[in-house]
Amino acid sequence: MTQIEAARKGIVTREISEVAEDEGLDPEQVRALVASGEVVIPHNVHHEFRAIGIGKGLRTKVNANIGASNFHQLIDEEVEKLYTAVRFGADSVMDLSTGTDLDKIRGEILSRCPVILGTVPIYQVASENSIMTLDAHYFLDVIERQARQGVDYMTLHCGVTRDAVGRLRAHHRIEGIVSRGGALLAAWMERTGNENPLYEHFDQVCGILREHDVTISLGDGLRPGATGDATDRGQLAELLVLGELTERARKNGVQVMIEGPGHVPLDQIEANVKLEKRVCGGAPFYVLGPLTCDVAPGYDHITGAIGGAIASASGTDFLCYVTPAEHLRLPDIDDVREGVIATRIAAHSGDLVKGVRAAKVWNDEMSRYRKALNWEGMYAMAMDPDKARRYKEESEAAGSNVCSMCGSLCSINIDNAAIKFTERHALSEAQAHA
Repeated sequence: MTQIEAARKGIVTREISEVAEDEGLDPEQVRALVASGEVVIPHNVHHEFRAIGIGKGLRTKVNANIGASNFHQLIDEEVEKLYTAVRFGADSVMDLSTGTDLDKIRGEILSRCPVILGTVPIYQVASENSIMTLDAHYFLDVIERQARQGVDYMTLHCGVTRDAVGRLRAHHRIEGIVSRGGALLAAWMERTGNENPLYEHFDQVCGILREHDVTISLGDGLRPGATGDATDRGQLAELLVLGELTERARKNGVQVMIEGPGHVPLDQIEANVKLEKRVCGGAPFYVLGPLTCDVAPGYDHITGAIGGAIASASGTDFLCYVTPAEHLRLPDIDDVREGVIATRIAAHSGDLVKGVRAAKVWNDEMSRYRKALNWEGMYAMAMDPDKARRYKEESEAAGSNVCSMCGSLCSINIDNAAIKFTERHALSEAQAHA
């Protein structure tokens, strides 16, 4: 049985128990959310790691994209990116490799991956064949190959239908289709006149995924790649299809989450989250960013974190990181670190609004250490302890109980001294009147 099938039968699986323990929740509560489809536990039966849940009532999770390209293909470098992403707190990694030897690259990453691993199978289909010779059976073969390897979730652009693409083309867009999977499928459909094979053969796709308990991540192939294109007819037409496919996937015993738009103005983010939850039956929402403006290449980890914080606070369950290299090149190790940290800040900020207990405990503990000027405690609570320690120790205030920002005028030091004076004075007064 898959996780959702077991949960519907009232079974608390090992994976459900692990998620409940890590989230500080009752296992029965998690089981009920998995049964309803509001929580997913992407955990392929062939991939051994401690389970991680995504969805309602859980902390917002963070994904890091890695992967080689036909321009830059170094397996050791991708493995190092994996280690970096995990070290700095990613809950999931997606291998988006294109080029050659993709089964080998994926195998190397999977064998070392202690978190959820996702892929986008159409990248392998397009890398191994001309997309214009796309064959449904070959597509299914690639999905099955990746499932047997141990991939935990797959982005499949099943909602990019002829009708949805037609609606997009009829509504002017600044930047057209920016999803690689969406662009490949749209081009194939428009040239052949055929329907998306992932949509036509959706039940067969679900059959493969169910066998290995692979979660389907229904991709947003018509997502906006410019803030001026957000929430248009093409995007919404695809979302309506994804809502219908969510029901079909659940009936087939497959866990499902929905992918969301990448470029969205601040004032439309909450509405996009509410639309997805309404249309897709509360399925976990997985968004890239979203990026809130289009003019910051080199700093898009910041634009993504701004949008991600609002998305998380509005109910988004899973944030895909954006690195400083977005729109420019493949990310390097430093980009991966910066992207993960920025997105974790966004996720944590949203969790404080959602009332996630662990987020509040963590946040308050840092504040108490700051009040006590306990530097070791502050380093321990920091998202990036090494950077926090390095900044302090490289300053003129290294070894001091204050930092070089305020120095002898440290407000906390002054306030602590005032509190101690007041306490000693009150004690002396009490003793004098005893």
